[in-house]
Amino acid sequence: MSEVREVRDLVLGRLRAPGSMDWGLFAGIIVLGLTGVVMIYSATRQALVNAGLNPHYYVERQAVFVVLGVVVMYVVSRFDYRRFEIAATPLYVVSLVALAGLFVVGRSALGAQRWYSLGGTIQIQPSEFTVLCLVLAVATYCERRREGLTMYDVVRLLVMSAVPLLLIVKQPDLGTSVVIVLTIGAMLVVAGVPPRFMTMLAVLGSVGLVVATYLDVLKRYQVDRFTAFLNQNSNNPQLAPLIYQVDNAKSAIGAGGLHGAGLFHGLQTVLGYVPEQQTDFIFTAIGEQVGFIGSVVVIGLLAFVAFRIFMVGRHARDTMGRLLAIGIFVFFAFSCFENIGMDMGIMPMTGIPLPFLSYGGSATLVFFASGGVVLSVSRRAG
Repeated sequence: MSEVREVRDLVLGRLRAPGSMDWGLFAGIIVLGLTGVVMIYSATRQALVNAGLNPHYYVERQAVFVVLGVVVMYVVSRFDYRRFEIAATPLYVVSLVALAGLFVVGRSALGAQRWYSLGGTIQIQPSEFTVLCLVLAVATYCERRREGLTMYDVVRLLVMSAVPLLLIVKQPDLGTSVVIVLTIGAMLVVAGVPPRFMTMLAVLGSVGLVVATYLDVLKRYQVDRFTAFLNQNSNNPQLAPLIYQVDNAKSAIGAGGLHGAGLFHGLQTVLGYVPEQQTDFIFTAIGEQVGFIGSVVVIGLLAFVAFRIFMVGRHARDTMGRLLAIGIFVFFAFSCFENIGMDMGIMPMTGIPLPFLSYGGSATLVFFASGGVVLSVSRRAG
């Protein structure tokens, strides 16, 4: 029975000496990062060979991102998260400057201006870092209001969140905008904002989205993504490319069957039928190559990491630690749900990466840094 209790405590995050970090969470994040490296290589090797390019291009870069991410995560975890209060405001201001600078010197691709290009080979996406900076800023503000948030405080928090949100919408980057809204909304609820006020904000936000659609504030392709999601059997030629992409994604996942075609195999992956498979559609490579069983293992690992983050927030000793962990939990959990749901056709396409698994330096470093923040909280959790 003692062995059973030890396994249970390990899963629940209790098998941890006071003052030590959550090693289960640390290990889970590293396993996810390494899994991402393998799947990215498996999804891109043949396409690069067919194009006469270096078959190791993506895997080498992602391996570097993961190594840097692990270092960043460990270094961040060694800091007392309460000291992040000093850096919260400067980081918030820097994120605003970075977002605004995109409209002057940013790189435009696929109708969006979201990246800084350094040397033509390195691209930085500020909106990814802004989510974490905003979580730090909101948690710090709430920690300084230990007597409770007044309506004035709530308005200030909404304005604080709205400024970067509007800059990100302008890029446009609707996916990250949705992540910010949900993350900050959850943090406000945990901070004690009355549910009726949050309900009113949700209603106003929904009305604003409808108005923005009718006033053509949203880009045409953004509206088409939602339209294609709601009409996946449509014969509308304008929606055909989007429906084609979703159909191929679902076909790739379904083709994996129970056991999958095996790494570096699978018709959809080898022939490149799924565009951007190494980034937004990495789960299709997982589904086709390792099948239902492998996909369940990967989803289970993502769920394990999400649960451990949630438990750290639940056992945090103060408001700041609790809000940091819960904000990062929503950021991580919704990104997983949206990305996998998008690949399966049950969520609209928004371009949100799958944490630790999708290719990309900015997203990889942000999620590892977020993991470091949670691990820092776990060192001082009750």
